[in-house]
Amino acid sequence: MAKKLLLLGDEAIALGALDAGLSGIYAYPGTPSTEITEYVQHSKAAKEKNIHCTWSTNEKTAMEAALGMSYAGKRAMVCMKHVGLNVAADPFINSAITGANGGLIVVSADDPSMHSSQNEQDSRFYGKFALVPIFEPSSQQEAYDMVHYGFNFSEKYKTPVLLRITTRMAHSRSGVVRIECRDQNPLQMPGDLRQFVLLPGIAKKRYKNLLNTQMHFIEESENSPFNSYTDGPDKSMGILVSGIALNYLMENFPDRKVPYPVLKIGQYPMPRKLVEKLFAECGEVLILEDGYPMIEELIRGYIPGGKKIRGRFDGTIPRTGELNPNILAVALGLTDTKGLPVPDLVVNRPPQLCSGCPHIDSYKALNEVLAALPKGRVFSDIGCYTLGALAPYEAINSCVDMGASITMAKGAADAGLIPSVAVIGDSTFTHSGITGLLDAVNDKSPVTVLILDNATTAMTGGQDSAGTGRLEDICKALGVEENHIRVIKPLKKYHEENVKIIQEELDYHGVSVIIPRRECIVAIDKRMRQKFK
Repeated sequence: MAKKLLLLGDEAIALGALDAGLSGIYAYPGTPSTEITEYVQHSKAAKEKNIHCTWSTNEKTAMEAALGMSYAGKRAMVCMKHVGLNVAADPFINSAITGANGGLIVVSADDPSMHSSQNEQDSRFYGKFALVPIFEPSSQQEAYDMVHYGFNFSEKYKTPVLLRITTRMAHSRSGVVRIECRDQNPLQMPGDLRQFVLLPGIAKKRYKNLLNTQMHFIEESENSPFNSYTDGPDKSMGILVSGIALNYLMENFPDRKVPYPVLKIGQYPMPRKLVEKLFAECGEVLILEDGYPMIEELIRGYIPGGKKIRGRFDGTIPRTGELNPNILAVALGLTDTKGLPVPDLVVNRPPQLCSGCPHIDSYKALNEVLAALPKGRVFSDIGCYTLGALAPYEAINSCVDMGASITMAKGAADAGLIPSVAVIGDSTFTHSGITGLLDAVNDKSPVTVLILDNATTAMTGGQDSAGTGRLEDICKALGVEENHIRVIKPLKKYHEENVKIIQEELDYHGVSVIIPRRECIVAIDKRMRQKFK
């Protein structure tokens, strides 16, 4: 059991959950969180213990299912990327008031610098907003340990907890030593069967209970093994650091001896006594956090004036983007190690659709139909097909959030932009496009929806798509007229036929759905490789 394993941060979280008595993990794939669930899905131990680990339709359903497992007394984990927490916000915020029964950990993987996301939002603000404890690991070992600690904490205080990581923590590797495994919890109903009934009279009492528990959360943070104060001889400056930023700090000191006092934060609410100690002893304070300046903003609210605070607000650290060792070196007045600029002869290769991707033929047909019309009438969504915004296709005009394509197309059609077209993937359609299509049907809005069905959730690695084999039935059930649900084969040899069908549906003054259906070329290759292993 004491053998050290080389694990991604995501894998460390997954293994920690398995070893801590996990009964179910719920998630919708989203980079950089996907590998947590995939690790459990590929685990022999998870199969032997009958741990639930299939993909959910979206983050909201994942959060609610995990809350249901917690209700039944079992330990549950729900995983998502940061923008997925927006989708799950309703049950997440309310789960702080219902509380937990079995341990409940919500993992949100943030993406500073927007490597594969629409924004840089910081999930710690959600945890603060919900008034739940937050854990933020600085290493893969801490990520593993925090899962054990977090489940115990959750059950001790009957509260969900938020585990926040960032891209580099999720996708970097380090050694992890396992601790003794524990069995899954037995099935056990809540002691108070009204705990999860948020009628106003009950919710008011539970909200007061949540507020009263905050003092215990703060006390736990003051004594947490994940919050530590390391003294230093040079008191001209103190450093307050959270999460993976600690690694970047240490990389600037080869002997790992920082001359300044360092307060490391890994558990929230903020340990106020430790913060006050740092400010009392040091001339100024540098705050290092990967994400929004949340700590910096909080501290400015309760530290007496007169002490200089350096960080993202004053420009010592760039206001946007993820941290790295060089940014910290500059902030510390050390050698700038950025290196030489990239030569002009090195040209960035923009992302592009895979050779043989079915979306290519779908966009070519759509572009031909729309060529005679003014541009700017195709609303798209989040998936591989978003690359249709780039050359040579330049076929789409929006990408805002999961499911927005259909509702934006509807709104534009309601405004008089006709024809109005929505392009959405099969997985994104079942994630959050269904309700938009129902709105369009109810209002008889003149929109044409292309559901690009490649039979997988391709952008995040080829996970199962919830709508495979049932898209037509879903559209019929929503009220789309059967003769305006058209399935086409996006291949070059069917181009003229596909152009004709798209044109016919654009001419129809009502809701129509076209389903270009062909399996993802990468998924085919993956399936064939597995077949002949």
